[in-house]
Amino acid sequence: MKRLAILGSTGSIGQSTLSIVEQFPNRYSVAALAAGRNLEEAFAQTLRWRPRIVSLATEELAGQLAARLKTAGLPEIEVVHGSAGTVACSTHPEADFVVSAIVGVAGLEATHAAILAGKPIGLANKECMVAAGEILTAAARERNVPILPIDSEHNAVHQCMRVGQHGEVKTIWLTASGGPFRHLPLNEFASITPEQALKHPTWVMGRRITIDSATMLNKGLEIIEACRLFNVPPSQVRVTVHPQSTVHSLVEFVDGSILAQISVTDMRLPILYALAYPERPASTLTFDLAALRHLDFEQPDFERFPCLRLAYEAAEMGGNHPIALNAADEVAVEAFLERRIPFTGIPSTIERVLASTPEGHPATIAEVLAADRQARQSAHALLS
Repeated sequence: MKRLAILGSTGSIGQSTLSIVEQFPNRYSVAALAAGRNLEEAFAQTLRWRPRIVSLATEELAGQLAARLKTAGLPEIEVVHGSAGTVACSTHPEADFVVSAIVGVAGLEATHAAILAGKPIGLANKECMVAAGEILTAAARERNVPILPIDSEHNAVHQCMRVGQHGEVKTIWLTASGGPFRHLPLNEFASITPEQALKHPTWVMGRRITIDSATMLNKGLEIIEACRLFNVPPSQVRVTVHPQSTVHSLVEFVDGSILAQISVTDMRLPILYALAYPERPASTLTFDLAALRHLDFEQPDFERFPCLRLAYEAAEMGGNHPIALNAADEVAVEAFLERRIPFTGIPSTIERVLASTPEGHPATIAEVLAADRQARQSAHALLS
């Protein structure tokens, strides 16, 4: 029985993880839940899964949950809050595996603490790897802690790379759907509305990641994540636009062979892969081969998607620049969703923040978070 700590339990990845637990009750149980601000869902999950510990975002929410659990006859479940509470969940002695699915750098401290505690990680939070990948991977290597990617693209790469040696890899190919604006004339980009940008053609995701998919900044973050996870330079990671989204990624080897990972567009599959690795348990997730009757692959247009260019530049510079890329994007996306800037204001804000970012390579999580705060301040100052 593998006991899970799920960071971001009320989000889409967290809920999909719990559906895997429900499907495999003899393999997985729940030791800890970090549920953010969704009190109702946190209460429902706690009643259903009976974890040892639950964390919410604030002391007030934690107090409300504790009172409701006491009334429900569950006073023994520990309720904590804030970043310290999330760390307590990720390092709980009864947790055997940590699913890191909190959006943004909010989950960084807890993910790092879990690695230091020797907990294997199922990583669905690309921002952690973008901002502090060098620190996280170094700590994981020192402790022989596996970091198993849950993002569909990196999970696909991980699967493909199991058949070859690291030195045999020529190119990692990350597939991108191209989002909803793949064919939209460039002169119409400034008039794109949040409602249009939130209509992803393939995946159902959170608001920020859906907008990032529309700008292709999401794919840019994945380039940086791939460099850190698989220890390759940016020049060895390329993007191909694949609107069908049936091929999740490809790995090209030095002998000319290319391996592709193909499956249904259902996040439960990469979650199950990460939880069960190196096993492959049977599941009900099946793929219709008829979906392969038509496959398109095309080069991304850097003029149409300048965020992709900016991500490559940040990846090459390393250090503070990937941190600033992610932080500036988060601020700019929020401003776009609030209709304070146009769609084209997202890449322009990121570019200006990157231009003002000093060189430097944070050596600690505290330094990473300080660089993140500075980049957010710069972005807010530009937008004001």
